[in-house]
Amino acid sequence: MAAITLDQARALIDGALKYAEAHDLRPLTVAVLDPGGVQVALARQDGSGLLRPDLAVAKAWGVLGLGMSARAIAARAEQSPEFFTSVAALAQGRVVAVPGGVFIRDAEGTLVGAAGATGDTSLNDELSLVAGIRSAGLYPETGAEED
Repeated sequence: MAAITLDQARALIDGALKYAEAHDLRPLTVAVLDPGGVQVALARQDGSGLLRPDLAVAKAWGVLGLGMSARAIAARAEQSPEFFTSVAALAQGRVVAVPGGVFIRDAEGTLVGAAGATGDTSLNDELSLVAGIRSAGLYPETGAEED
């Protein structure tokens, strides 16, 4: 199984945080997980809240765990709140139904991990990840491609 490397994860985080700083976003926390949901890297900007690491991991872990984009998770949670409540309980809270969890693919389209960001609006969190993933030479999949 191909997996994101530590160097790629660090480059992704650096790119995401540079994007956030350039766009004057609130302090972010960014987590990068391998395809099995294991944390490869995490960075928390000064001033980012206490729960932000858990939220960033949950955003990434949720897309990996359910195999669907954050947008699809949000739609499913809206259509079937009891489904989402059950999934969240089974996942011990590691699923969040908002943008900010993004699949990471390599040039061949192979899933190499997922990233989660939190600290600003969910859409700005996602935009930061997309910029970071691209800056690392990888390819983001947000679910917006399906719209």
